Amino acid sequence: MATPKRVAIVTGAAVGIGKATAIRLAQDGWNIALNDLPSSIDKLVQVAEQVSLTGGEAILVPGDVSEEEAVKKMIDDTVEKLGGVDAMIANAGISSVAPLTHMTAETWDKTFAVNARGTFLCYKYAILQMIKQGRGGRVVGASSAYGKKAGPNCAHYSATKFAIRGLTQAAAQEVGKHGITVNAYAPGFINTPMLQNLPDEVKVAVKEIWNAQGYEGQPEDVANVVSFLVSEKSGLINGQTLSINGGWHVMD
Repeated sequence: MATPKRVAIVTGAAVGIGKATAIRLAQDGWNIALNDLPSSIDKLVQVAEQVSLTGGEAILVPGDVSEEEAVKKMIDDTVEKLGGVDAMIANAGISSVAPLTHMTAETWDKTFAVNARGTFLCYKYAILQMIKQGRGGRVVGASSAYGKKAGPNCAHYSATKFAIRGLTQAAAQEVGKHGITVNAYAPGFINTPMLQNLPDEVKVAVKEIWNAQGYEGQPEDVANVVSFLVSEKSGLINGQTLSINGGWHVMD
């Protein structure tokens, strides 16, 4: 009897790092539940088509990760249609640029709602399902180079990414006894739609960093690390936030 395929949920899967991660895990032999906002459903369909080319099965579980009921439904639908949850890739996030003195409370709250609250909810309900299943699991969150060393004009974003590191460390200590590891990745500047939406002066700075490191960071670079973190080979890695930055912030 064939061993059932493992099942991974990838949030923010319509574009960028989430899309690359979903495709990479499908290539590794996982079935994938693809999450993003309902407004991105057409792009999710395209990702699902790419997953199917690998021989993997993909389902769509759209929803806003900042909403608790939406996250619960995402987990329930994945279990119903794919048979369980073996990995949660809590990748969904938003960013913007604003100096602290000009930032609105609404921008602060929205960034925390998606990046911090959303990651917390994904961790919580995926872990509850993994404990129920009793076969361990892998949980991976999205921090950032700015979650290790903050920069100007992104206090709100940096604060959420520092929060994810703390959440990851605490969760790892709580659930390791269940055979569940909890880690995060901390990308530097990666060539994604999120980056392309930043102001021109930021893009110029990014180009200078890429020139210095001799390489433009690509979503697949992060997906490769996630592939390792959810594999059996990573069993002794727990509570860590791995930098993927080409040497930028090399001492952090």
